[in-house]
Amino acid sequence: MALFDRNQKQRSSLFSTATIALFVALCLVGFWMVSSPSPEAVPAATATASDVNKAVAEVVVKDKEEDSSIDATNNFKQDSTNVVAEATTAATEAEKTAVDAKGGDADGEKPASKNQSFDDENGRTEGGELVKPETAETDGAAAAAAAVAASQGKSVEDTVTDAKEQAATDTKESVGQDSNAEKTSADTKESLAVSQEETAAGDAKETLSKKQTFDDENGKMEGVDVVKDDGKKTFISDDVVSVKPIADDTTSVTTTTTDKTEAVVPTETATATALEETTKTSDNEEQAQPRDEEQKLLPEALPNGQAELLTERVAQNGSFTTQAAESTNEQKKRAERKKKQKKNKKAAGGKADQAEAASPSYVWKLCNTSTGEDYIPCLDNEAAIRKLKTDKHYEHRERHCPAYPPTCLVPAPSSYRDPIRWPHSRDKIWYHNVPHTKLADYKGHQNWVKLSGEHLTFPGGGTQFKTGGALHYIDLIQQALPEVAWGRRSRVVLDVGCGVASFGGYLFDRGALAMSFAPKDEHEAQVQFALERGIPAISAVMGTKRLPFPSNVFDVVHCARCRVPWHIDGGTLLLELNRLLRPGGLFVWSATPVYQKLPEDVEIWDEMVKLTTAMCWEIVAKTKDTIDAVGLVIFRKPVNNHCYDSRQQDEQPPLCEPSDDPNAAWNISLRACMHRVPTDASVRGSRWPEKWPARAEKVPYWLNSTQVGVYGKPAPEDFAFDYQHWKKVVRNSYLAGMGIDWNTVRNVMDMRAVYGGLAAALRDMDVWVMNTVNIDSPDTLPVIYERGLFGIYHDWCESFSTYPRSYDLLHADHLFSKLKARCKVLPVIVEVDRILRPNGKLIVQDDKETVDEIVEVVRSMHWEVRMTVSKRKEAMLCARKTMWRPTEVVESATR
Repeated sequence: MALFDRNQKQRSSLFSTATIALFVALCLVGFWMVSSPSPEAVPAATATASDVNKAVAEVVVKDKEEDSSIDATNNFKQDSTNVVAEATTAATEAEKTAVDAKGGDADGEKPASKNQSFDDENGRTEGGELVKPETAETDGAAAAAAAVAASQGKSVEDTVTDAKEQAATDTKESVGQDSNAEKTSADTKESLAVSQEETAAGDAKETLSKKQTFDDENGKMEGVDVVKDDGKKTFISDDVVSVKPIADDTTSVTTTTTDKTEAVVPTETATATALEETTKTSDNEEQAQPRDEEQKLLPEALPNGQAELLTERVAQNGSFTTQAAESTNEQKKRAERKKKQKKNKKAAGGKADQAEAASPSYVWKLCNTSTGEDYIPCLDNEAAIRKLKTDKHYEHRERHCPAYPPTCLVPAPSSYRDPIRWPHSRDKIWYHNVPHTKLADYKGHQNWVKLSGEHLTFPGGGTQFKTGGALHYIDLIQQALPEVAWGRRSRVVLDVGCGVASFGGYLFDRGALAMSFAPKDEHEAQVQFALERGIPAISAVMGTKRLPFPSNVFDVVHCARCRVPWHIDGGTLLLELNRLLRPGGLFVWSATPVYQKLPEDVEIWDEMVKLTTAMCWEIVAKTKDTIDAVGLVIFRKPVNNHCYDSRQQDEQPPLCEPSDDPNAAWNISLRACMHRVPTDASVRGSRWPEKWPARAEKVPYWLNSTQVGVYGKPAPEDFAFDYQHWKKVVRNSYLAGMGIDWNTVRNVMDMRAVYGGLAAALRDMDVWVMNTVNIDSPDTLPVIYERGLFGIYHDWCESFSTYPRSYDLLHADHLFSKLKARCKVLPVIVEVDRILRPNGKLIVQDDKETVDEIVEVVRSMHWEVRMTVSKRKEAMLCARKTMWRPTEVVESATR
């Protein structure tokens, strides 16, 4: 009421001014009529009362329009009832204020200023135009009123009062029509804005469509297919958005449309607080929403933090080079023949493009290979392996990718079941998931793996810890050298020749993280066993190429009877470990030459001592275990170049040339040389990282503000920005709002990691994350290792070196769109299908066009698309792989 009274006073002031002008005009007209004898004045007196009513009504309406502009200036909306009340009382107020105006003039009061300041409930407002200037139309109306008054024998005031009462009635309808016109105009403006923002033009749908547009606190969102589900199959209705369950316990969302309101049933109680805050809207906001253009779906249809997830972050290389650039430069220095290989690969890629263009539809078939359900395209390329001239250095165990990636699907074991959950999976797995018994027969006596009914069991033993077990062996290492400090100083470990990875599996109990690897060899499915157990591992071999890791990143390298001949070929393989070890890092070697005195063992030991001495490695500990009767020795890499500088110029192994880039690691041949240790305090590798877990959040000391980060900020700010972003996304969306049962998730891969922010945000959960840095992306993998995480270089235009059905969750942040310049999306999605477990999840964030393409492909593979969300040009997808496999097999074994 206070606001209404205040507005009334403001309007009274307007009517007062108008009435004064009208009164003066009437007096002048009356004086003219009395004094003028001309008969020409008589027609003016014949004006009808209706004309006067119309003229006065125009004055009232124009005053009302001026009041509307005041309302707009003050940024509040006038209730429609106030409009009617003001219109009906206009005549009375005009007459009343006319009397007040006379008294005011007598007292010397000034008329209202055109621009005034006044207070309302929204604060102080200035600059409202409060006086409507007089016009010729007003003067004409006054003259007409005077003439009619004279003809009817009434006073001018009575005539004006009657006319205004009639005008008030007419004004009610006029104001209502104006209000509807204003509302239609607002709807039209918003409709045009939406049409310009969206790429697809057309009339708005009257009913709620399958893909909808809605607003949340962070912007306009569109395209919600499915909000959330908990593992049961869901689908979308064409009439109403709903998540319809097959099981009774599946949650649902239903949107019902009425003329004025939209109702949404909340999806889950876990987000009740956020939903209440989001759905609170004022009456004014409801009036402002367009109803005919689109239907609004409130943000409870999405998990909290979804808008943060869909916030596009423009990525660039910044001050980081790429692994592709590093490796390509190194390759150019070594041989021109690499150019020819690149041309051949490009030509083969062109053939693949033509083959795919000829068959645009998705007709899926099973791969026809000798390895069947264990097919790894880049390791099982039998045609390429047959062409090798030699396998002396394990060339046949290295990567030999097909000319173009396969587009067939790998079959699954016939009795495949969901994996046993961690940590129980460390001790046993389903036999039918990895139906191989050869290793159990071969290594069962060493407690590697045993067959027990429908399970394969892992007693926790190994060749070097078959009795005491892996945990006892891990503690033995720290007892021999307390400086090891598992989980604090020693966080990231490389386990060479890992077997079934029991060493890495039990390092989790000591807070350390091991990257385990072994070749795909006669030790049947050893890496596949490790992955099924929930232990990080990849298929790789120390042969003729550098391992796909940066230099100076591993805290510890471990080898327990790993069958690697370190001392041959000038120590080339041990020199590769030297490249990977941090300055001051440790090499733990547990093998028979360390503790046995057989002639062969003695000879190998002597060669190892000679080689490590020449490499400036220091023996810091040597011990023997009384339980398993095995021994181990620990070497330390130097922390400076003093020893290197004191060596003879021609001493072997030599120092690498300064031009040799130690960080170039993709398809780079091994060289028997050593790189100098970084000594500049601002250079990576010059000092040890922070202790875990502080290093996970600490900005690496070698990132400074003069460097430009991936997202365009100074590198330290960029690092912090990325971490905060992923913490928010994980907390508000991934953990709480996407229907993922994280108890079933153990093995995670971030297919395009930048600084490892996602892995850092998940570090307190029972998961591990394989961070992959694409070779043409900024080379941020050293940053990931610096913060106590691990990862690998990879080219996603090729297959990954892992077994099928390895991961529970794959995450791809703007990966697929960036690959389009070099390869097709389809083979990459097929690779995703290969390495993802049945019922595993894929989360993709990318541009909307790319996400739509991925949705089409995965649906053709009978995946369940759980959620698709888009915001402007950005989109997100969450999908679940099913057990479906095609029945037809491709004819050619090469595919």
